[in-house]
Amino acid sequence: MTETKYFTPDEAQLTLPLVKQIVKDILDTTKEIRLLAEDLEGAIEDNSEIKKMVENVNGFMRELEEIGCYYKDWNFSVGLVDFPAVIDGEEVFLCWRSDEDDIRFYHDMEKGYSGRKSIPEKYFKEQVK
Repeated sequence: MTETKYFTPDEAQLTLPLVKQIVKDILDTTKEIRLLAEDLEGAIEDNSEIKKMVENVNGFMRELEEIGCYYKDWNFSVGLVDFPAVIDGEEVFLCWRSDEDDIRFYHDMEKGYSGRKSIPEKYFKEQVK
């Protein structure tokens, strides 16, 4: 098990161009899977095209984990990504949705998306010592 990487909001923001592309790939591919499954009327068990697309989605998720963040939208509709962080001495997740330009929210590890709060402004200004 690897050690958890904790992001500052600024560090998480730096990863966002790459994270946005990976999430777009996940959402685009899962949309294709749903459309193909509809065309096949649910008979997808032995469909090699769907299997390949599922492998691709799993690869995209591994890419996010290599960056140190986690995909959390299992309905594959809005593209939620959590970044481990520490805010006010507590382990939390910085939270980003694919329709947001920046990372501006966090939530407790237990509460999830419904418990999102604004990241305190002091965490955006990296102090130069």
